[in-house]
Amino acid sequence: MNVNKKFLIGFLAMCLMLAQISMVPVFAADWPMFHLNEQRTGNLEQSADFTPTSWYFQTGESIKSSPAIMNEVIYFGSSDGYVYAVNLEQGTQLWSYKTEGAVISSPVLVNETLYIGSMDGYLYAQDTKNGEVEWKYKTGNSIESSPTVDGDTIYVGSNDGRLYAISTNGSLLWEFESGNAIKSSPIVNGSIVYFGSDDGKVYALDAETGEKKWEYTTGDKVQSSPSILNETLYVGSNDGKIYALNLEDGALSWNYEMGKPIKSSPTIDSADNSLFIGADNGKVACVDTRNGTEKWVVEGLGAVKSTAALLDNKIVFGSDDGTVYILNKYTGKEEWTYNPGYYLMNAPLESSPVVYGNMIYIGGNDGYLYALKNDKESGPISIFAYYIGGAIVVILALLVGLRAIRGRKKKEE
Repeated sequence: MNVNKKFLIGFLAMCLMLAQISMVPVFAADWPMFHLNEQRTGNLEQSADFTPTSWYFQTGESIKSSPAIMNEVIYFGSSDGYVYAVNLEQGTQLWSYKTEGAVISSPVLVNETLYIGSMDGYLYAQDTKNGEVEWKYKTGNSIESSPTVDGDTIYVGSNDGRLYAISTNGSLLWEFESGNAIKSSPIVNGSIVYFGSDDGKVYALDAETGEKKWEYTTGDKVQSSPSILNETLYVGSNDGKIYALNLEDGALSWNYEMGKPIKSSPTIDSADNSLFIGADNGKVACVDTRNGTEKWVVEGLGAVKSTAALLDNKIVFGSDDGTVYILNKYTGKEEWTYNPGYYLMNAPLESSPVVYGNMIYIGGNDGYLYALKNDKESGPISIFAYYIGGAIVVILALLVGLRAIRGRKKKEE
């Protein structure tokens, strides 16, 4: 009887343990670099079980850097010169590090190291746990390009017109000089690194040696970062066109006219052969990756410099009209929007959003990072609501005061 009782207790304990294990949430995959991965697709296949409270986090100046996420910590830069690490659930700061220039570049996370560029001209390697600088490499000018890491090599562009290949120990491997500043973020595919330059060209270099394989000339600066699907590279230009180029030789497959400069980068849905991109004229288009055929267009928004992210059957991006747009990816129909300035105190949203579970994270030129809940179609009540509310109270008080004064004057008459 005692043996059976012990067996029963043990069996129940084991069941309880298994039940507890089964209740442990499976968290969404990480978003470790600008536009998610080395192909810059912006499309994260993930479970949608991460839904903490919405929040906002304030920095000292505008946030144009696109965040990166690893182990439920979000990392990003601000124009106040700091690199920040913030808890993903509560929006509380874990650490910050001050560089000597604005941080527009987006971070890339590899193991426990963060790599990011600054307008002070340095590429920084930092410990993700505390922000401590492991090493930094000085380029010839400010860095707006977001780095990418392939194996033991970091690739990053500088406004000195050079693309740098730097070892993960901080030593220079090679550099390639283009004809102007490189703000486009490089992308590695196989043994080739691709990027755009303000000289109006798209370059393909040998990733080991920096030897040029080919170049393609567009009609204006190429500040958009390339994306890759199968054997084709997609990139926007300030000449208002999106280009589809053959990876092997740079031959043009097709181009699509947007009408105004394209500073955002292509977002690709490989399952549906769709490419999403925005332009400075407030136009957002979905085109077929195979031939450039237009699937749908949305117009009349503010300038779209933000690069879209895919979330289930939606695309998410920011606009210079101060609004985060969430559109149906098949039709372009608006699903919902979020405007932290409440249409009265709008600030551009140039940062590219990242998605994690049911959450959307995006920075604004107002200096705030916002955490939005997609499943609830809502965001935090921003500080601007209180400013607007306070202003309304003051206006109402003035109106009441004026009315009282007029009332007294009438009585005196």
